[in-house]
Amino acid sequence: MIQYNHVYKTFGQGSDTLNAVEDVSFKIKKGHLVAFLGPSGCGKTTLLRLTNRLAPLTRGNISINDQDIMAWNSVKLRQSIGYAIQEIGLFPNKTVYGNIAVVPRLLKWDENRIKERVDELLLMLRLEPDAVKERYPAELSGGQQQRIGVARCLAADPDILLMDEPFGAIDPINREEIQNEFLSVQEKLKKTIAFVTHDIHEAIKMGDEIAIFQAGRLIQYDSPEVILTCPVNQYISDFVGSDRALKLLSLLTAGDATKRINNNTVNSEDNTSEALNKLKELNLEFLIVLEEGKPKGQVDEDALKEVDTEIKNVTKSFSKIIRQEDNLRDVMAHMLLSKEKQLPVIDDQMLISGTISYQDVQRCIRNLYTRKNDE
Repeated sequence: MIQYNHVYKTFGQGSDTLNAVEDVSFKIKKGHLVAFLGPSGCGKTTLLRLTNRLAPLTRGNISINDQDIMAWNSVKLRQSIGYAIQEIGLFPNKTVYGNIAVVPRLLKWDENRIKERVDELLLMLRLEPDAVKERYPAELSGGQQQRIGVARCLAADPDILLMDEPFGAIDPINREEIQNEFLSVQEKLKKTIAFVTHDIHEAIKMGDEIAIFQAGRLIQYDSPEVILTCPVNQYISDFVGSDRALKLLSLLTAGDATKRINNNTVNSEDNTSEALNKLKELNLEFLIVLEEGKPKGQVDEDALKEVDTEIKNVTKSFSKIIRQEDNLRDVMAHMLLSKEKQLPVIDDQMLISGTISYQDVQRCIRNLYTRKNDE
């Protein structure tokens, strides 16, 4: 979708020459979000500005859908690409509606179509249209302004979005919420996105791929998993941090570490004495209680010794039931705060798919490192 071929951007002349971008080549696939990552001054924002010709290329070329951007009319090029920046850049003298409608009006959309689009985007970003459309930016919170900035970026339904630290100016709580909302929107829309950030955690969370820069040069371009498990040099290793195994937890899901259930389950209507015999025969610490395939809790030896009755009468509920899509960072955080050594994992039908424990997470991480290094 977007191809960078030996791209250079040079500032100054003679001995004062500075290569802000130096011999950069890579491709952003259609529907992928690529995080441009690196310290201040590494060239990531410059490369973004080169993409929509807000800055002129020195050498090399950039193509969109196999067409060199220099063959485009620069105004039409920018109108066809969504653009969002850290400072948001909303027009203070325009209402929320007027800000979002800017590009559609330039493209001469009819007003009914614009109204429908504005309402659609506000609802998508969890804002009530009637409550915010006629308000001005100064009347909104920082988080709301950021959502309006994203809505304006999406307004003309462009295939490509350029986003320069779009969530960097807001507090951590609102930032995570907006990141989650944006990822949910991206899951539906599948836009092609170049996303500038200096935050490794944000890059890992948001990016299908990450491009890491140093002094204008592209040092590594890979998926977050590969970058965390196989950094190409010491610079990348230092940049992603010594805790990269912990960062990897946010990329993996409970489904990746789930261990299939074997004989460690009983039905809620089974008899406690039969379950106790099973527990002892298999030398287990506890049994998972199921009702129509759904985990309802657990029973241990003490519970099963109490009475000769149905298991549902002595079942202890789990502190949490894990979904397959939950990330391992959140699963581990819960495990650290609870006393349970093993938790059930359910699928999208709420049926049990297996269990997860500390050891299962450890095994998953170790296997991933081994596999990536073998490759």
